[in-house]
Amino acid sequence: MPWPESDPVKARMKFVTLQEEERYTHAELCRRFAITRQAGYDLMRRYAEAGIDGLRHRSHAPKRVPHRISEEIAAMLLEMRRAHTHWGPRTILGRLATLHPELKLPAASTVGDLFKRSGVVPSRPKRREWRHPGRSTLTARSPNDMWSVDFKGQFRTRDAKACYPLTVADTYTRFLLACSGLSSIGHEGSQKVFERLFREYGLPAAIRSDNGAPFSSKAVAGLSRLSAWWTQLGIHHVRTEPGHPEQNGSHERMHRTLKQVTVWPPAAHAAEQQGRFDAFRSEYNHERPHHALALKTPGSLYRPSERVMPKRLPKPEYPGHCIVRRVRANGIVHFRDRDLFLSQVLVGHDIAFEEIGDRLWSVYFYDLLLARFDERTMSFSG
Repeated sequence: MPWPESDPVKARMKFVTLQEEERYTHAELCRRFAITRQAGYDLMRRYAEAGIDGLRHRSHAPKRVPHRISEEIAAMLLEMRRAHTHWGPRTILGRLATLHPELKLPAASTVGDLFKRSGVVPSRPKRREWRHPGRSTLTARSPNDMWSVDFKGQFRTRDAKACYPLTVADTYTRFLLACSGLSSIGHEGSQKVFERLFREYGLPAAIRSDNGAPFSSKAVAGLSRLSAWWTQLGIHHVRTEPGHPEQNGSHERMHRTLKQVTVWPPAAHAAEQQGRFDAFRSEYNHERPHHALALKTPGSLYRPSERVMPKRLPKPEYPGHCIVRRVRANGIVHFRDRDLFLSQVLVGHDIAFEEIGDRLWSVYFYDLLLARFDERTMSFSG
């Protein structure tokens, strides 16, 4: 209402006086004061109810805010945020809904505003979102369809000892199977971790990794001692494309949270650091709700595999028409009266040659196609 700001009450009183004198029609009077007819009726009603006090300015703020957070719930939200500094509003709401199902909780946006007003979250500049041109087509439809594995970047504990965190997670449920601080990325330590996991949780159908050691090598078919062992157990090894960490995106996102919570600052020694990893794994699996799981916890969804770890490694079963040869100690295989170098990774293992064309052979290790062998050039090709 465009009343003069110097004395709006006086101007409104003049409107009321002229209205009572009936010198003008209601429409004419509203046009003179540049207000709507409805505003004029409202003003007269307010004057009839409260006299001149009804002509004073009234706040338009609502008397009741349905989405306002009660002091009790606000205190619970802030307490949980301070206890879990890397949990967002939706995660915290999911956890509170589990702990206190009787509470009527606010929206995540309202909780986010509360955190900003209370100073428990730092303000960050808005980043431009980039859409990646491609995504991995690999999917897991149930627990143990695929596990993902990676080493979180190495660091040193405060006693100057190197720590290489090896992490293994179930892709479908996000269940963190292992977070082990190893002294190196060597084969022995990694295989011990997987031996423990296979005994405890069974065998997955596939394991996805990057192309680094100890999961892969420059040997034929990218085999390493670790991935060759997986192949013997009937586990399919899936490697991401070089330079595409987003193909293991959920694992990379978990690593970011792991680093924030457990690595900075580093612990005093390896035992204390492993204690941090164990505590993180317990919270990650059984307390922290996950957005991708409809705010359920990984531990509530994960189930061990029905494929148990065998007491002995199964031997390969090649078709009768294949020519089977054993790889010697120097990585050499004898075929067609010739010694051919194949790979030292396969020393002591039997491989099979299957003829698929004129002097052209496929070379297999268990059910894994290693290479093609051209008898005319006596060479292997990928």
